[in-house]
Amino acid sequence: MKYDDASWHSGGNFPKDLPASAGAIHTGMFVAWALQSGLAGELHTDEMPENLEKLAGRSLTPGEFFLWACDGKFTDEDLNEEGNAFTASYFDFSNGSYLADYEALLGHGLPRGSDRLYYVADTWENFEKLKPRLDQRLADWRTHR
Repeated sequence: MKYDDASWHSGGNFPKDLPASAGAIHTGMFVAWALQSGLAGELHTDEMPENLEKLAGRSLTPGEFFLWACDGKFTDEDLNEEGNAFTASYFDFSNGSYLADYEALLGHGLPRGSDRLYYVADTWENFEKLKPRLDQRLADWRTHR
């Protein structure tokens, strides 16, 4: 199952003044958090452990990591069973609350419009702003599932 693909975001109403890689940042933040939170699938833990080492060393930003390690595609293979169950309820764009949390924490001062979240900077500083909310969402999900 594919949760997201950076290429889905670079067409249509995508801001002309941003590189296509800006379409990977929101998912890259989530994927980086999930992999560092014990939700990584075998692809990252067993087959390619250097992926987790790159994240731990922060040699790439979350968006860069997502494009490099996942080819801009977020699939169920990236996560373990628990990670997929959580992602299905929280990350899903149609009924999850990830984008609302992302916007609430990182959307201040961005241009107005439906494409505004593409302007979030791909930084570890922004990741650190988002991480506590994701940690709390996962803890709440674990308590209530």
